Amino acid sequence: MRSLARCFCSSNAKHPPKFEEHAILADETTFSVNEVEALYILFEQLSSSAIDDDFIHKEDFLLAISNGSSKQNLLSERLFDLFDAKRKGVIEFGEFVRALHIFHPDAREAEKISFAFRLYDLRHTGYIEREGLKEMVLATLREHELDLCLSIDAVEAIVDKTLQEVDLKGDGKIDEEEWKDLVAKNPSLIKNMTLPCLRDITLAFPHFVVESEVPDSELFR
Repeated sequence: MRSLARCFCSSNAKHPPKFEEHAILADETTFSVNEVEALYILFEQLSSSAIDDDFIHKEDFLLAISNGSSKQNLLSERLFDLFDAKRKGVIEFGEFVRALHIFHPDAREAEKISFAFRLYDLRHTGYIEREGLKEMVLATLREHELDLCLSIDAVEAIVDKTLQEVDLKGDGKIDEEEWKDLVAKNPSLIKNMTLPCLRDITLAFPHFVVESEVPDSELFR
């Protein structure tokens, strides 16, 4: 997600959503209507990079958040899956805004915890299972280029120790309540669930403050 933040740059939307759609998305998220307009510029850039069809395709999304790298990344793949809430293989604008809302500094912590849990629930079972946990540990190590520093046995030991500490029910997997307890003890686990730049996105698009069609009453809500 750090790389996704770099995609914010000013340009003109070719066909921005209607004001009513802006208002609905603003009402459902922490974003103001002006901020939704700003996000549409980013969405336009991402959705037109390969196929200009008003959808963000998987290849575009992965390239954006990996800063142009074509290297496969499990975390990035899982992020795309969660952004693609309708499971159509592409990300629509509404899905894009609602998912990014989770990363807003003012989003509720409970939403961030739940989103992170689903991120690690690789097989959509409602649990973080041992093999899934191992895959995520390896993916995290690869992302930071540390995968060559630890042997497979060391990774297995990390996974076993984590399960021993977190799996209070002793069923070999982590449920959502156990995950919440783990995050409460280790808040850094959801640190990457917050993008500070989302608080000031209209600063990257100053023309929205002047040119927005939003009534003045909406600007100061």
